[in-house]
Amino acid sequence: MKKIHKAKVNKIEKVSASSYFIEIECKNKVEVKAGQFISIYCDGLTLRRPFSVYANENGKIGILFKERGKGTKYIKSLNVGDFIDIAGPFGNGFDIKNKKALLIGAGIGTAPIAYLKSKLDEQNIENYYVAGFLNKDEIPQGMIIDKTCTDDGSYGEKGSVLNYLGVLINELSPEVIYACGPHIVLKMVSEFAQNYGIEVQVAMEKVMACGIGVCRGCVIDVKKDGKIINQTVCKDGPVFNGNEVVWGN
Repeated sequence: MKKIHKAKVNKIEKVSASSYFIEIECKNKVEVKAGQFISIYCDGLTLRRPFSVYANENGKIGILFKERGKGTKYIKSLNVGDFIDIAGPFGNGFDIKNKKALLIGAGIGTAPIAYLKSKLDEQNIENYYVAGFLNKDEIPQGMIIDKTCTDDGSYGEKGSVLNYLGVLINELSPEVIYACGPHIVLKMVSEFAQNYGIEVQVAMEKVMACGIGVCRGCVIDVKKDGKIINQTVCKDGPVFNGNEVVWGN
């Protein structure tokens, strides 16, 4: 059963060269685990659009998004005071452990990791957050990051977060790694973690349709008990054990 909520737009603003932040408030408080997502109904479109939660406090849910199609164009057009229809939260979030954590986010995948960091900080769990962007103009205003990497070196370290992963693991000795970002980033992070014998949880990014595991449009292969099985990112994930995902190329 979908959990439907009516929400009011409290804030909408551009926070980087290509990303926007929208804060919505539900009448009833909605609890969301870091890594879970909500789906927003966009006027005139059949399918809802899924978004990882960037912030959630006192019933106020924050979403970070980029304009990529009709759905996000509609969301960008909303005004403060407008009401929208959301469903969720959906999926399984990060399994927070009381262990020293290395957090890795890349691109728009930095949003759920930033939310996870806030949860770890609330519980006084030691963590270190590394985030990667194309350039300094793509870094969202207000995001709390311990180490920033930019592809062109315009801010922080030059290159991908992957360029510094081995050094960070050796310096920080994390007991668990949490990550979200493009396929190649999650694949490489998982391989690093496996080589170092570190637990790794990854929030997968995948195009979704129904959002509840019915349409099977977001299926990935996962290794379970020596067998390869299909699981849906929307319902069985978005968070998976990185060492169980069959990454392919």
